Amino acid sequence: MTSTAPPVLEALHLARRYGERVAVDDVSLQVARGELVGLLGPNGAGKTTTIGMLCGLTTPDRGTVSVAGLPMTLDAQPARHHIGLVTQELALVDELSARRNVALFGALYGLAGPPLHARCDEVLALVGLLDRAGDKPSTFSGGMKRRLHIACALVHDPALLLLDEPTAGVDPQSRQAIFETLEGLKRRGKALLYTTHHMEEVERLADRVVIIDHGRVVAEGTLAELVRRLPATRQLWLDFEAPPDDATLAALRDLPVVRAVQHHQGRWQVSIDDLAGDAAQVLALLAARGHGLREFSSGRTSLEDVFLALTGRELRG
Repeated sequence: MTSTAPPVLEALHLARRYGERVAVDDVSLQVARGELVGLLGPNGAGKTTTIGMLCGLTTPDRGTVSVAGLPMTLDAQPARHHIGLVTQELALVDELSARRNVALFGALYGLAGPPLHARCDEVLALVGLLDRAGDKPSTFSGGMKRRLHIACALVHDPALLLLDEPTAGVDPQSRQAIFETLEGLKRRGKALLYTTHHMEEVERLADRVVIIDHGRVVAEGTLAELVRRLPATRQLWLDFEAPPDDATLAALRDLPVVRAVQHHQGRWQVSIDDLAGDAAQVLALLAARGHGLREFSSGRTSLEDVFLALTGRELRG
């Protein structure tokens, strides 16, 4: 996203070690007003440590963080006031009603009286729970609890929302409701940083993507920019009736139209440029060598393809 306004979140050259282990090594990122940035990385890549430094829960060994132009430190209450944190672990009190849960979070940020009551109703309406404001979270579905959790993070009207796996364990209807809420927050000018294990969520929601691995940023940009980093824009997925022999794989890789051949989750992925013309050559070669297919599918290069190419690992791995 191109903007002349200063970013809501700016992290520069963050680094953090735990003994001999380097958790984060020179990570920089920005999130602008009205922008959602997807932060992706395999398990152990440094995402959690990065989020901790961004919200002031972890002190970086090196580097700086600013939120809404204010420096972030362990005692930087003004900067923290501009952050809403949606953790993967739900932070709700089952004995309190939904409205009182939200009010509790608002009170922690200094809200009180009529402004707090009005803000509670506003954020509950935003996440579609105003009609359940008097009910306890213990009566809610997993998806409704997630939406209430987001309302609690929004009650003090933060400029920046940090979301760590906000759709974990939710049903499709609640996931759609969360997506619509986040898209509405973007339109209102909120800055959002989003981590997830679901690539399709980032493909739908993110304006930009930052991929980290082994504590370092290995790529960032729009989805289109990241896809252009790969040598091919189309993928064939082949499920052979019998495993292909080495000679067939070598012949396949030697085809001029084939950019790459990889084995992934029991299937073979063949990267090409032109689906209409190149796929026919691939299938003709396999037929000539007597290899049948149980299943054949094709598609555009996806964010998951980019992620695998850059990290060599699955997001859930």
